[in-house]
Amino acid sequence: MIETLMIPALSAANVPSAAPATRAQAGAPPHVQLIEMAVAIWRARAIYAAAELGLADLLAEGPRGAEELAQATGMHAPSLYRLLRALAGCGVLTEIEPRKFATTPLGDTLRTGAPGAARSTVLTLAGDWQWQAWQHFLESLRTGKPGLANAFGTDLFSYLRENPEHGARFNDAMVGMYGGLGQAVVAAYDFSQLRSVIDLGGGTGRLLAAILHSHEHLRGALFELPQTASEARRFFEASALAARCDIIEGDFFGSVPAGYDAYLLAHVLHDWTDEQALKILGNCRQAIAPGGKLLIIETVLPKGDAPHHAKLMDLLMLTVTGGAERTADEFAHLLAVADFKLTRIFLTSTHQSVIETVPV
Repeated sequence: MIETLMIPALSAANVPSAAPATRAQAGAPPHVQLIEMAVAIWRARAIYAAAELGLADLLAEGPRGAEELAQATGMHAPSLYRLLRALAGCGVLTEIEPRKFATTPLGDTLRTGAPGAARSTVLTLAGDWQWQAWQHFLESLRTGKPGLANAFGTDLFSYLRENPEHGARFNDAMVGMYGGLGQAVVAAYDFSQLRSVIDLGGGTGRLLAAILHSHEHLRGALFELPQTASEARRFFEASALAARCDIIEGDFFGSVPAGYDAYLLAHVLHDWTDEQALKILGNCRQAIAPGGKLLIIETVLPKGDAPHHAKLMDLLMLTVTGGAERTADEFAHLLAVADFKLTRIFLTSTHQSVIETVPV
């Protein structure tokens, strides 16, 4: 049993449905609904192509014709027109006159550097290297091992280090996927009781920055592998937080710095198997002093048939990282093995929750 576990009922606002919101809502026959789910691949590849070709950037100064865009991208003009027409049908572009296109507000988000990092996120989640991993999905189901390892002979993070362009896009994609998480976490959890917080595997530091901005008394530290730590260092040096935040290089599979009131693991454990997660948690347990807290920020999977996008993301974890999304009971069991006690779960306005734990 989990004592004082508080998980309010999940609402439609913070549990996005995995079902298509098209003809399924209009009472289409079951086989039509199922086929519509399957052909989502068409839309995904069209949007990926738009991102890869930089169409939104090419249209940033105004509308252009299909032939002109084909010349700029090195594509076959009649075939590119077919893509542009399909993208207009998806609401990404608009055909303002025959064979001449402009972006819509939706399409503008695919520009390089646009708020939300949609282009990097699309190139990461719908990019060719991920598709190559998904080609081995059945093998992942058969063995429990990530398909990416079969595709490339290495793990995800080694692959990203060996392919820095994809690595940079991956870091940007994390901003795209979790960019709004900082304010949601600050609104959901009371950090005022703490004096210091360290974000383990905190990427380029956006979550930690949001926490420090909201609590001027806090000191922070970000703990990351050297390449990502250098990006985080540049981010904090360009902010007003550099004097209150240390950037520490290291690997949480080796050891974790001691001396902080709270330790954050934000969307980290889902990247790893239970055995690997226990290694991370064990190092956290050695570092955390009595009275300290470990805050795990991740999706908590709902039980039963409740739709939740992370039930599909769990398959992504299986295929690309070998990790897993987890239920509250699974988190509690994992934490108990590592000598932590799950005390409370705080919902945020996103699909992520703050799981508060203490050492026992």
